[in-house]
Amino acid sequence: MIKKIVYFFGDPAYRRQRRWLFSVALILTVAADFLVTREHGEFFWETLPGWGAFYGFISCALIIVVSKFLGHQCRLMRGEDYYD
Repeated sequence: MIKKIVYFFGDPAYRRQRRWLFSVALILTVAADFLVTREHGEFFWETLPGWGAFYGFISCALIIVVSKFLGHQCRLMRGEDYYD
């Protein structure tokens, strides 16, 4: 079972199915956010539908960009054969 999942996420032949799956997951996440009550938001943007999905996506993308910057530009990343 796990072997099929690893092949699905690693094989370029399944690129179209992965993109479709991730798009459906994103749409369902944003659609589910419309069903949540927004009575207790402290700030106005917390009451916007889809804010949680948007904030999560931007936060994750920012973490990736900052990590790559620190690794490549600030020379924190080591080569593959560093410990050999």
